[in-house]
Amino acid sequence: MGLNIRDIVPRKELDTNELRGKIVAVDAFNALYQFLSSIRQYDGTPLMDSKGNITSHLSGLFYRNIALLSEGVKLVYVFDGKAPDLKNSLKEKRKEIKDLAKVRYKEAKEKEDFDDMRKYSKQLSIINSTMIEESKELLEAMGIAVIQAPGEGEAQASELSKEKGIYAVASQDYDCLLFGAPLLIQNLTLARKRKTASGIIEINPEIIELEKVLNHLHIDHDQLICIGILTGTDYNPGGIKGIGQKKALEIVQKYKNPIDIFKNYETYFDWKEVFELFKKPDVRKNIDIKFPEINPDKIKEILTKRDFSEERIEKQIEKLINIKEKNKQKTLF
Repeated sequence: MGLNIRDIVPRKELDTNELRGKIVAVDAFNALYQFLSSIRQYDGTPLMDSKGNITSHLSGLFYRNIALLSEGVKLVYVFDGKAPDLKNSLKEKRKEIKDLAKVRYKEAKEKEDFDDMRKYSKQLSIINSTMIEESKELLEAMGIAVIQAPGEGEAQASELSKEKGIYAVASQDYDCLLFGAPLLIQNLTLARKRKTASGIIEINPEIIELEKVLNHLHIDHDQLICIGILTGTDYNPGGIKGIGQKKALEIVQKYKNPIDIFKNYETYFDWKEVFELFKKPDVRKNIDIKFPEINPDKIKEILTKRDFSEERIEKQIEKLINIKEKNKQKTLF
C-alpha cells in the first residue's frame, strides 16, 4: 500500500558502480518486507529453520547486503520507531487484506495451485520484534550501521539523505520524496533477476531525483505532497475517491495553493494534519553514523542458530573480510 505516483515520476536506470564509495540510507522495514515476500519456496512458504522460525529476512540481509558491499556501497539501515496515530487506519486495511489472503491461500492450497499459493502467501508477511532484533544484530555484526528512528524509518532515512555524506535513500516507497529525500533509489536491495510466469526478467536499480521530478511536473514540493494526499498515502489510504495520479497533477497545477486545492473536496481525513506529518516528521537530526567492526563469531552465532550452512557462512564471512581489507587499502592509498 502507500503512495503510488509511478506513472508521473521520471526516473533513470542506475549502475551500482556509480554508488561505489557512497553511503546509502536504507528503509529497513521496506527491505525486510521485500525479503520476506520474495525469498520463498516454490509453494510460497517462507524459508524456515527446523523449529519453524522464518529466516527469509536473514537470508536477504546476509547475501544481498554482501553483494552490495562487494560493489563498494556503504549501507546504513534505518529502523521504524513509533508510527503516527493516523496510520491506524492503514493497519486496519492491511489486516483486512491479510485476512482475505489467508482465505485465498487456503483455497489455492486445496487446489494445489502453486502460483496462487505463492501470490497470496506474499501478502501474509509479518515482521515481529524477534525478527527486528536479530536483523539489527546481524547487520551490526556485518559492519553495517544501524539507526533507530523515533518515528517513521522512511522519514528518518529521508532526513539522513539530506545531510552531508549521505548520497541517497533506498526504498520502494515514493513517500520518501514527500519527506524531502533529494535522491531515491528503488530496487537496490532486490535480487537482479526475478522469475515470473513469462520467464526470467532483469530487475535494475533506478534513481529518482526530487529536483528533476518537481521541474518535470512544474510544481513545488508542497504541491507534490498535495498530489500524494489526493491520491492516498499511508496516513489517508485511498486518498480522495476518483482521483488518480494524472488527475491529481492537473488539480495542483490548476489551484497551486494547498488551501485552494482541498477546499473543493470533502475528505474523511484532516488534510492539514497529513500535510504536517510530511513537512515536520518526527526525526533526529545530525546523527553521528558509526560503522561497527565485522564480528565473524556473532554472524556465525546468529545464522547457525537458524540452521544456515556453516560452510556457506564461512565463505561469505571471508568475502566480507576481503571487502573490508580492500576498502582499507584504498583509503590508505
